[in-house]
Amino acid sequence: MASAAAAPGQEVNRMNSHGANSPARGVDGTPLRHGPPPSMGGMGGMGSKMNGPQSNANASASQNAAKSKVVQSNNSTGKPASGDWKAGLKQPPKDSRFKTSDVTNTKGNEFEDYCLSHGLLKGIFEKGWEWPSPIQEASIPMALSGHDIIARAKNGTGKTGAFTIPMLERTQLNKNEVQGLVLVPTRELALQTSQICKELSKHLGHQVMVTTGGTSLRDDIIRLQQTVHLIIATPGRILDLCRKGVAKLDKCGILVLDEADKLLSQDFKNMLDDLIAFLPNDRQIMLYSATFPTTVKAFMERYLPNPYQINLMEELTLKGITQYYAYVKEREKVHCLNTLFSKLQINQSIIFCNSTQRVELLARKVTELGYSCFYIHSKMRQEHRNRVFHDFRMGACRNLVASDLCTRGIDIQAVNVVINFDFPKLSETYLHRIGRSGRFGHLGLAINLVTHEDHKSLCLIEQQLATEIRPVPSEVAIDKSLYVAEFQMPGGEEEKKKTAQAGSSKSQSTKPKQNNAK
Repeated sequence: MASAAAAPGQEVNRMNSHGANSPARGVDGTPLRHGPPPSMGGMGGMGSKMNGPQSNANASASQNAAKSKVVQSNNSTGKPASGDWKAGLKQPPKDSRFKTSDVTNTKGNEFEDYCLSHGLLKGIFEKGWEWPSPIQEASIPMALSGHDIIARAKNGTGKTGAFTIPMLERTQLNKNEVQGLVLVPTRELALQTSQICKELSKHLGHQVMVTTGGTSLRDDIIRLQQTVHLIIATPGRILDLCRKGVAKLDKCGILVLDEADKLLSQDFKNMLDDLIAFLPNDRQIMLYSATFPTTVKAFMERYLPNPYQINLMEELTLKGITQYYAYVKEREKVHCLNTLFSKLQINQSIIFCNSTQRVELLARKVTELGYSCFYIHSKMRQEHRNRVFHDFRMGACRNLVASDLCTRGIDIQAVNVVINFDFPKLSETYLHRIGRSGRFGHLGLAINLVTHEDHKSLCLIEQQLATEIRPVPSEVAIDKSLYVAEFQMPGGEEEKKKTAQAGSSKSQSTKPKQNNAK
């Protein structure tokens, strides 16, 4: 279906009084810059506490062994240890926003404690990662020592760094063979994960390849004729390459399943069994996810008899994300969305629908209301999806209407508001959706448009996640310090006063815009 939504890379010129059509801004308030689409996206994140079958003494011994182990650096391109390897680091500005205990409740470790090569440490610090998050503290030492791992941690708390850092460190660059494989459920997440691997290893020389369905198989075959150390892939494409004898995984000692619950669902039935058959018997397998259904247990019994278990999910919901609902009739949803756009200070937002058809229809309505909008769903051509994903990440547009394609692992730091235009049926879907805001312990806002038919699902999700979704305030505006970056930084109170004064003067000099949305 053709959509009237703004084409990727373009913007609707119309501007509302809150700047909803202006290019999105970064966490420091500066406009995000545009650039040519890379071959992949980027990701960050970081997480809290540790639970596993091993005793504290065993865990401590394993960590100490990993730290004291002398890592022979085949991949360090920096100066000798005696030199000041931190000289010349191009670190981004420090993020002074408030962070929740999901990422601040650490043991006080630093990345240098893990005896990582200087080249890798440079990439970590230049990525803006100042210290390991709780999930990284728990995972990195065990992964470096070769343990199988099952890790459960909240969305946006650093799971990607927890497996990419040890995988990059253990890769031997003098060997021309695939040594690590990361499986992800979506193409967008594959692009994002491969980009973070490249950013972390930019001082080293790792050859990272991303391969997903919907792209040229011929290009992948040609790329595999060259040196490849690490592969980031969706299961179907890499399995196809293995069966053709093009991708050789007999020396691949590390297998990572990111968003493992999705990979072990019926959507990828039997693929993982077939794929693991191509790996050596002494491989290391690591599973990371925010939720682990019963399907994981059968996989554990078959392939991970004695894994090191990390559980940082004592509470299911994300701290720092304020959740509201608004009871509306179906025909009133667009009007309600228009009201939210006019009242909220949105940096970037993701608006979720339950079907691809409704995604396109809503994107058309949003554009007709005069707001800049992209849309993305699984039935779009891959090159179009890549362009939309890249342009939205770079701040070309404020609002993205999406299907559940964007619920898994997608990390865009500028997103501060998530709106469930269609309320989900499952608590896991709800958890992954709202987790697109409030990344890495920052604050975010989730608004749910709920009809009479959704009432049962709302109560069930509140019960299953042990959370409270409150009615959206009707008269008093939502506190901007709950979701707007500049109100969370030092001097935020001054910003509040300025905004209040500006809003007061503007309301006296301008007439409110009237919209009759149907």
